[in-house]
Amino acid sequence: MRRLIEKAPAKINLTLDVLGLRPDGYHDVEMVMQSVSLYDSVTMTLHRNPGVLLETNREDLPRDRKNLAVDAACRFLEATGLEERQGVFIALDKRIPVFAGVGGGSSDAAAVLRGLNRLTRQALSPSELLEIGAQVGSDVPYCIVGGTALAQGRGEILSRLPPLPSCHIVLCKPGFDVATPALFRAVDEWPPRRRPDTRGAISALEAGDIHGISAKLHNVFEAVLAEEQWETVVAIRRTLTEEGALGTAMSGTGPTVFGIFYEEELARRAKFALQSRYQEVFLVQPV
Repeated sequence: MRRLIEKAPAKINLTLDVLGLRPDGYHDVEMVMQSVSLYDSVTMTLHRNPGVLLETNREDLPRDRKNLAVDAACRFLEATGLEERQGVFIALDKRIPVFAGVGGGSSDAAAVLRGLNRLTRQALSPSELLEIGAQVGSDVPYCIVGGTALAQGRGEILSRLPPLPSCHIVLCKPGFDVATPALFRAVDEWPPRRRPDTRGAISALEAGDIHGISAKLHNVFEAVLAEEQWETVVAIRRTLTEEGALGTAMSGTGPTVFGIFYEEELARRAKFALQSRYQEVFLVQPV
């Protein structure tokens, strides 16, 4: 049996804009994405009995195709014609918060696709992997690529960007989940007045200007959160700012909030301040 371990990094959205509803029912988006050093560990083992089995340290996660890692493995085997003669066992060690807007499930799926491509020696091209990833979820293509990128279309049209300058990022997930479909419906019904300056954020990245990038952080979903959720997000952002963050925003459809810091000591103080109120707080760097 062949086995491989793949890291699955979390991501944050430096900017997130929803441009409108598409004829296929999805939304056109425009997002500046950044992977960070908070990882799930995905171990894949090939075996001879067809099928995909998942084991995970999170009891609340599904183990069938509702789990994106399982769905990605099934779609890879189907696309390569291996589903009748190849089985996969996946051991998923979750560290990334779930239902948090930081791409944990999508990154797990991306890690499975990258790993199976190597394990099965199918040598699918990057474009072929991205095509399978887009069938699994809109954020999966980005998570296959990682780094700093502009995502457009459903999220599958990717353009590499200059890397985020060295910095320290504090992530804080409050103790509630957000219903993603409801947020998209709210954006359709009440289009936000303020939208991200995506071009300005890209220009700041090109200049290597961490202050300029931090000033451009913005996520349109914050404006359509339920009032109590919005108040919590604002409170976390306020704490991060008071502790010295250069800029703050919510990631994805939330509810995780992040702050960018130039000085590590300030970031550590912010993490400590938030840990007294929230269980899931992390200090990470861009990767």
